[in-house]
Amino acid sequence: MQQQQTIIRRNQAAYALISAALFLCLAPARSDAAQSNTVDAMCLLEEHNALRASVGVADLRWSDALARQATGWANGLKKAGCGMKHSHTAKAGENLYWASPLKTGTRSKGKSAWKWRLTQQPITGRNVVAAWATEQPWYSRTTNTCDAPPGKTCGHYTQMVWETTREVGCGKAVCNDNSQIWVCNYAPAGNVVGQRPY
Repeated sequence: MQQQQTIIRRNQAAYALISAALFLCLAPARSDAAQSNTVDAMCLLEEHNALRASVGVADLRWSDALARQATGWANGLKKAGCGMKHSHTAKAGENLYWASPLKTGTRSKGKSAWKWRLTQQPITGRNVVAAWATEQPWYSRTTNTCDAPPGKTCGHYTQMVWETTREVGCGKAVCNDNSQIWVCNYAPAGNVVGQRPY
């Protein structure tokens, strides 16, 4: 009986921890945080691990070293005009995500001209991981093939769930026009030609 109560308490503690993590991930970012280049490591890690759990592979660990590398690359892309380009870092996998700014307009009463403004979208780690996870239906585990529409790929999804990948670290940069570039690096790298992700 005591053993059963201990198991129940452990399960309750685990559910409480998962609920707290989901709450943190779903809570809207504060406006000052949204304007910064920081990422919510816990949210990104939880979202990656939820996807990995759905296919039966082990959780990833957060890597501060990979996060610094990802942030450095995002800042480099910002300095180069915010284009999307892979770093080709040896031994690390990499996913990139770009979010456009929001364009909003206002018009003063009695005036015909609009005043336009570009603002940053309230993108979270959950949005980024979910965007990459949309590739999942195109991947066939049976044939180890990707049936993505033209111009699309399965590589973001397969990197996130690659069984031998153990660590992830992410960073972002907010560009001068308020667009955003997010970078996640993975070690060891996945997407090895001829191998299955899981």
